[in-house]
Amino acid sequence: MAAREEILTALRRNAQPGAPRPVLDGVGAKFPDLAARMAEAVGAVGGTLVRVPDLPAADAALRALPIHRDARRIASLVPGVGAATFDAATVKDPHELEGLDLSVLPGTLAVAENGAVWIEGARLPHHALVVIPEHVALVVAVADIVPDLHAAYARLDLAGRPRWGLFMAGPSKTADIEQSLVIGAHGARSLVVLLVG
Repeated sequence: MAAREEILTALRRNAQPGAPRPVLDGVGAKFPDLAARMAEAVGAVGGTLVRVPDLPAADAALRALPIHRDARRIASLVPGVGAATFDAATVKDPHELEGLDLSVLPGTLAVAENGAVWIEGARLPHHALVVIPEHVALVVAVADIVPDLHAAYARLDLAGRPRWGLFMAGPSKTADIEQSLVIGAHGARSLVVLLVG
């Protein structure tokens, strides 16, 4: 028997039984008002939350913000929200997105506990739309707020389905240099969450 097989046999013979999975019943955050907690959490991570009743109001609220008024190149994947200056789906090479001022993206769900919004990668023609723009606006429905990440992952049901997506919470930031917080370090300089409903 080769040394490798002897070692593997010894490891199998002396393997410890696996530990049972922890019971997660009752784990998770509870908030009396998910939308209010979401607004608080988005603010705590450097973003801005604007609550609006419907998509036309979301469009009006976004257009009133300097990030939209001052933008030259806007990509919007939310019909009726943000005045897109080009169709991002027609862009062949993501390098053509250089100089993108604002991306308006749909959020699948939002997490009240930490202010994160799930962006489903399959809904994006280019993943770069999340990281290239100077500013990002996420549109998500009030009905799609969950209290915490436990509830978010249960709702996303990622098991057995390879896919790409991400939670985005606030603008890009880092605090690793001389303990100074820098906003917009490696990505968007601002994040606005348009909470609809």
